Amino acid sequence: MATVKPFKCIRPESSVCERVAALPYDVYNRSEAYEEVKREPLSFLKVDRAETSFDESVDTYDERVYLKAKELLEGMINDGIYEQDVDDAYYIYEQIMDGRSQTGIVGCASVDDYVNGIIKKHENTREDKEQDRIRHVDTCNAQTGPIFLAYRANTVISEVVKKTKEEQPIYDFTSVDGIRHIAWKISKTEDVTAVEKAFSDIPGVYIADGHHRAASAVKVGLKRRNECGEYTGAEQFNYFLSVLFPHDELMIMDYNRTVKDLNGLSEEEFISKLEENFVIIEKSEQEIKPEKKGEFSMYLSGTWYRCVASEELLNIKDPVKSLDVSLLQDYLLAPVLGIGDPRTDKRIDFIGGIRGLSELVKRADGDMKVSFAMYPTSIEELFAVADAGLLMPPKSTWFEPKLRSGMFIHSLSE
Repeated sequence: MATVKPFKCIRPESSVCERVAALPYDVYNRSEAYEEVKREPLSFLKVDRAETSFDESVDTYDERVYLKAKELLEGMINDGIYEQDVDDAYYIYEQIMDGRSQTGIVGCASVDDYVNGIIKKHENTREDKEQDRIRHVDTCNAQTGPIFLAYRANTVISEVVKKTKEEQPIYDFTSVDGIRHIAWKISKTEDVTAVEKAFSDIPGVYIADGHHRAASAVKVGLKRRNECGEYTGAEQFNYFLSVLFPHDELMIMDYNRTVKDLNGLSEEEFISKLEENFVIIEKSEQEIKPEKKGEFSMYLSGTWYRCVASEELLNIKDPVKSLDVSLLQDYLLAPVLGIGDPRTDKRIDFIGGIRGLSELVKRADGDMKVSFAMYPTSIEELFAVADAGLLMPPKSTWFEPKLRSGMFIHSLSE
């Protein structure tokens, strides 16, 4: 059963939270991070991406960068930008985007639950990407970017959330991208107890977004266990900062593809091969967006095509092989366009659904040749893959809105 603990949160003083809260470190490249920190000097991005304090002669992964992150974080605490709550509490974090709301519980998930598979994964991680956050968390002695977890909706938790949201929020602001962020503190003993007990009755939770951050946090915890020799399990390094959302409030956006060329085929030859496993049911010069599972749309040389998988493909029962992204990869991208490993092939690129179909047109008319708009993977499909202990193909899900970093910090030594 899932262990999700309340904690003594380090969080921004309410008057500056809007300025401090930052998008996750990995949505920016280095030059974009420089510009964002220049735009907003209080942005927590300066801690998450401390190379912004140096010129480009200093490597992103230089030891000085991690020491600078620690210095900046401690400086923000000492300057009163951050304050530490003295009681163990949960927090509620609501995000509203385009009129749609999702509300999660901020707490600390268990390293042991991750190791034992109670926290379920659907993606592989790469060690090189983990190392950066391992060093960042270990040096700062704190987790600053929460892991995005999902759980099957629970009545008890929903009731506590509903009741607490009638109180005065601790934060309420709209970020520059138009997303509203509201937070409340769950501090009443009976409510904290009820939430903790409710999670302990849930058999498993799922990583929705943040597999590398989760893996890094867990490895820091295991490293600390080895270093201290003896531990009780109550130490803060045995837990990692998370925001847990009920499954029925989450929306997964499409994660689309664009490919450099037709692998030596003419357009006519390519379409003929496509039709061996997919049926083209509509063509248009206007944008076509997929409307249901088993359907994708394709943009090629000024024309949109609505394509539907054959009956045989639609009847595949395997939780991974039946995914729309798998059908496209296994029956078109690999055998026809020669995209064998989408993780490493330089001829394919991936475009989050937040960018819209216009970005697919722009790329196909520019540096690429053909684009594919996908129907979004469902949260139930994600659960089915994770429950089976399987992994999704790369770039299967795109979650919006992104959790902000710097709003809630979990110290590893408290």
